[in-house]
Amino acid sequence: MFRARPFVPTVLALALAACQQSAVNDGRAESARAFPAADRPVSKAGANSFASEAQRDSKHEANTVMDLAGIAPGMSVADLGAGEGYYTVRMAQRVGRHGRVLAEDISAAANEQLAARVMREGIDNVSIKLGKPDDPSLPRGSFDRILLVHMYHEVSEPYAFLWRMRPALRPGGRIIVVDVDRPTDTHGIAPSLLFCEFASVGFRLTEFVRKPELQGYYAQFEAVDTRPKPADIKPCRIAGEAPPKTDGSQG
Repeated sequence: MFRARPFVPTVLALALAACQQSAVNDGRAESARAFPAADRPVSKAGANSFASEAQRDSKHEANTVMDLAGIAPGMSVADLGAGEGYYTVRMAQRVGRHGRVLAEDISAAANEQLAARVMREGIDNVSIKLGKPDDPSLPRGSFDRILLVHMYHEVSEPYAFLWRMRPALRPGGRIIVVDVDRPTDTHGIAPSLLFCEFASVGFRLTEFVRKPELQGYYAQFEAVDTRPKPADIKPCRIAGEAPPKTDGSQG
């Protein structure tokens, strides 16, 4: 006699596996899943709208940021989300021949354009690197300053990104964020949310300035205490929104 009962556990097991798989495959990179997901929208990369470099210079934008950050000759600095290199080339001039600038972007095309510019302008203290959305892959203990100018709102995995960026600072190093006080899906981030995300990974705010020539605000952070384990990071929520569901009821 044919017995169907052995087939039932198999069907249930397959159904359970499918449910579990859908819960895990949430669109996030596997390398980021040990970290909390960002409970906020993310701006699309490359959609920022800025004035020309000449117009930005007329407002002393780069010099204002470099002065606030204390960027000086001989320093090693990183420009993350470097794009066309507005800050890269100016910081290269500021740190001088004994300093170094690492320009990084997750766009290979942007990096190629910047490389052509660096060669064209004869700049010999700049290196260019391709980054990852959840990992800047910076060498440990290498930088006095790391700049994230009008780009942090495009970081889709902020906790993984900041956690992996932190060891790249030298003793006394600082992270510099320049951004705009508006929702994260409109190319900005509220300062309170920025402070919360940085604090959750062990950074302390050391300076905050609002200046019109920056098209927003300047925030400076230092690493404090020990870096938390990824599982111990407490994610930040946008005020007034309900926390994401975590009951695993998918499937």
